[in-house]
Amino acid sequence: MASSVIEDVLIKVEKEEAEKLKSITVNKELDLEFDTGLLLAYDKNPVDNRDFKDGKQEEFLLSLARDNTQLLINEIWKLETEKVDQIIVAKLPEPTTKLPREKPVPKPKPPTRWEQFARLKGIQKKKKTNLVWDEVHKEWKRRWGYKRAKDDTKEWLIEVPGSSDPNEDQFAKKNKAKKERVARNEYSRLKNIARAQKIKVPGMGLPPTSKQSKTELAQAVSVAKFSTASAGKFQEKLPKEKPPRNTGKKRKFQPLIGDFNIEKQKQLDLLKLIESKKPRINITQAVNKQMREEDMEARNSRKGPGKGGRKGNMTGKRRGKGKGVGKGPKGKGRKSQMKQGKRS
Repeated sequence: MASSVIEDVLIKVEKEEAEKLKSITVNKELDLEFDTGLLLAYDKNPVDNRDFKDGKQEEFLLSLARDNTQLLINEIWKLETEKVDQIIVAKLPEPTTKLPREKPVPKPKPPTRWEQFARLKGIQKKKKTNLVWDEVHKEWKRRWGYKRAKDDTKEWLIEVPGSSDPNEDQFAKKNKAKKERVARNEYSRLKNIARAQKIKVPGMGLPPTSKQSKTELAQAVSVAKFSTASAGKFQEKLPKEKPPRNTGKKRKFQPLIGDFNIEKQKQLDLLKLIESKKPRINITQAVNKQMREEDMEARNSRKGPGKGGRKGNMTGKRRGKGKGVGKGPKGKGRKSQMKQGKRS
C-alpha cells in the first residue's frame, strides 16, 4: 500500500517536471508566418471546438501560447547575434508588417536660425552630462532644473559691485534680469516659428514706414513720451504741440472725508426718488416732443391731395377660336374654322 502511494507521488512529480521542461520542438500542421522585426507570429492552424467544450479553455490557451512563443524564439535564434556587455543580442531585421497609425506621422521641425548657422559652419553639438560636481556642497547635482548645482537663486548674500549703487536692491535686479532673459528667449522662439512659416514679424514698437502722416508722427511722439519712468509727466512740450487725443479721462472719486451737508443732500435726494410713486419726468424733453408733433401735424395739413394721372384707353385684339367637328357617313371630320375679331 505504501509503495503504491510512493509510486503515484513520483509519477506526479515526473509529470510536473516534464511540463516545466517541454521540448523546444513544436509540430504544427501549418507553418507559422513570422515578422521578427516586430516579434510577431501568425498562427493559421484551425482550432478544434471540442477543446473548449470540455471545460479546458484555460489549459488549451496556455498550451497554444507556449507553443507559438517557442516557435517565435526558435526563429529569433536563427538571426545574427552579437555580444554587448557580455550579453548575447540578436539583430532584428526591418519589419515587413505595416501597422496602422492613430495619427499621421509628425512632420520634422524646421531648423532654427542657430541650427542653420551651425550646419553652415560645421559646428557639432556636444552632449553634456546631466550631473556636475558642486564645489560648495561637495556632491554631484543636476546641471539644470530643481536642486541644480551653483543655484544662484538660493543665495542669501550678494556682493554689491563697485560700479553700482550701494543702495540698489541686488535681489530685485537679479529677478528682473531673469525675467528679461525669459522674455527674450520666448521672443526668439516665436520669431523662429514665424520665420519657418514665412510670416513677416513687425519690429518692436511702432514699425517705420516710408511716408508717415501727421497723425502717425503725433502718435509716435506720444508713445515715446509715455514710455518714460514718469509716464511723460515731466517731458517738455514741443512748440505748437497739441495735446494728444483719445488719451482717456481720469476717474475722479469723492474724498472720504468732505462736506457732510453735500453728502446728506445726495442721500436725501436718492431717498426721495425711491419713495416717490410717480415716475420721474423730464419736462423739457416732453415739451420738445409735443412741439415736434404739432409741427408735423401742421405741415401735413398744409399739403393738398395729389392729382391723379389720366388713364389711357387700352386697345387690343380679340381673338376667338371656334371649333366644329362633324361626322359624315364615312366618319371623317370637318376642318375647324378660325375666326379673327376686328378692332372696334
